[in-house]
Amino acid sequence: MIRVNSRSERFAWLGELMMNLANWITAFRILLALLCVGILFWNIPARDLLAAIIFIIAGLTDGLDGHLARTRKEITAFGKSFDPFADKVLIILTIVVLANLNRLPWAAVWIIIGREVLITVLRYFAGKKGLSVAASPWGKLKTFFQIIAVSLVMLDQFIPFPLGIWVLWFAVFLTVWSGIDYLWLWRAAFIQGSKESFSAK
Repeated sequence: MIRVNSRSERFAWLGELMMNLANWITAFRILLALLCVGILFWNIPARDLLAAIIFIIAGLTDGLDGHLARTRKEITAFGKSFDPFADKVLIILTIVVLANLNRLPWAAVWIIIGREVLITVLRYFAGKKGLSVAASPWGKLKTFFQIIAVSLVMLDQFIPFPLGIWVLWFAVFLTVWSGIDYLWLWRAAFIQGSKESFSAK
């Protein structure tokens, strides 16, 4: 969560967004997510293929913005807060639309949304306690398979068997497991009452 205490700090925060390439890519990911779901509702030729391409490009930006921020030494408070938010918008918005179109099971959608809401709430309280939260391997892995699964579902007309749904349920398993991993680390960190880092995304 970003706290802005003065007018100068507000302008400094805005400058982070305006002058940082990694942050622009993060913001672009949200625009791509909106474009992707909009296309899914259009009755146009190759609709699913176009939506899948845009979604995959948006997914690739997830790793790109973080890489640029690290290599260019442009890690900012805005980026730390907005990058996980952009990931959630991309995944949740797309799976809700696909479920609404009867292409995904709502059970999987609610599990993914529930996990993200829980982790977001815990992140907030962790921040209030001064505990830093980094991305864990499990969190990164579940995001990767969520992107793969959603892409395959959008391309299901080109695949003779429900591969996308199979991968989706594996992604749901990783979603639940990474949530459990986060809860365990969160519990340990709060019990210790220290300011050590623990991981989740």
